[in-house]
Amino acid sequence: MPAPAIRTAAFFDLDKTIIAKSSTLAFSKPFQAGGLISRGAMLRSAYAQFVYLVGGADHDQMEKLRSFLSDLCAGWDVATVREIVADTIHNVVDPLVYDEAVSLIEEHHLAGRDVVVVSASGSEVVEPIGAMLGADHVVATRLEIVDGKYTGEIAYYAFGEEKATAIRALATERGYDLDRSFGYSDSVTDLPMLEAVGHPHAVNPDRDLRRAATERGWPVLVFTKPVALRRRLPLPRTVPSIAAFSIGGITAVGGLAWAARRRRSG
Repeated sequence: MPAPAIRTAAFFDLDKTIIAKSSTLAFSKPFQAGGLISRGAMLRSAYAQFVYLVGGADHDQMEKLRSFLSDLCAGWDVATVREIVADTIHNVVDPLVYDEAVSLIEEHHLAGRDVVVVSASGSEVVEPIGAMLGADHVVATRLEIVDGKYTGEIAYYAFGEEKATAIRALATERGYDLDRSFGYSDSVTDLPMLEAVGHPHAVNPDRDLRRAATERGWPVLVFTKPVALRRRLPLPRTVPSIAAFSIGGITAVGGLAWAARRRRSG
């Protein structure tokens, strides 16, 4: 009886790894047009996007973004958010996707590997982008929802060490050999995720990740060519099956990118 085939995967961070900016902040204009945010809030969002792109995504920066977006989205209607994302995703995201990332995703699929997007962004944004890219699974942040509205609290945060925990659990569930699997990220905050796989890669790395990659002898990739997906040849999996990732009984779906700050009472 032949030995079972070894299953492997390629795990991709999203923001600044697959797309050229913050996935959620990219939706500021559609959210304003949909009546969710004011002009002033949109301008603050544009500034947050600039700081994120220039300053990187270290822990302190992520905390500031979480705090800003938590205040911004508390009280938003969930159905409205999902409708706006669905209606505008191609116009917003298409020009931001790195051509090099799309090619890598195609190569991994052709090699028989699953592609998993692992993002601190929430799945109202991450899952549609994953579907556009032909991803097999998504791990994403989930915001607390009460009576169809976001409370601003976070129910599951796919960030830092939690990304590594999530992919290990997914590997157990799906039978992936992590030693033969691949990882891609731009941020030192994803060091645990990259260390969990046998073939880690730094993509457009921030200063600290570049230093870590150099010390460990990891490949450093430079992505520079944003492209509209519709201009590319069809991806191998044009009708992907996106599976929401469940860990500890909490399904990591729903929520906005970095958009919640867990308020713990003292």
